[in-house]
Amino acid sequence: MNWTDERVERLKKLWAEGLSASQIAAQLGGVSRNAVIGKVHRLNLPGRAKAGGTSTATRAPKRQATAAPRAANSFNASRISATRAVARQQGSALLKEDMDIDAIEEVRYRPSSNVVVPISRRLGLTELTERTCKWPVGDPLTDDFHFCGCESPDTSPYCTYHQKMAYQPVNERRKAANRVA
Repeated sequence: MNWTDERVERLKKLWAEGLSASQIAAQLGGVSRNAVIGKVHRLNLPGRAKAGGTSTATRAPKRQATAAPRAANSFNASRISATRAVARQQGSALLKEDMDIDAIEEVRYRPSSNVVVPISRRLGLTELTERTCKWPVGDPLTDDFHFCGCESPDTSPYCTYHQKMAYQPVNERRKAANRVA
């Protein structure tokens, strides 16, 4: 089924009149309800007009909460309060309410400054053994991609440094989640 200009114009007219997607599909013929809904979204048509009323958008526009400035490479987890008007239907009346919304700012990780990073041996995949660190370094689609290759303990695929990055104790994860929430 092709959307001709005439069919698109008829779809717009029927949508503005407040017909449902099923009703529009039946009137157009040869098109499903989902095809009508998809075309309406692609055309960015506003919400349908209510029967016997004026045309109103069914969704309230989203407002972005303004974030406080962040320091580079620092740990920030601050709350931002915003008020947003929300429309909801109760019976036959459309009510507007103001809601307080708490948004949480992005958290950035700041590595410790006293950590010594081991020098990578820059091994390829075929050079890895049971006793070498298998931590990937770089983008696998580039020629510079390699693995750490440093000495790893008996039961771990990573060296001591990369173990600390890969494995985080459960208690620390819970503490971090509680700080953000």
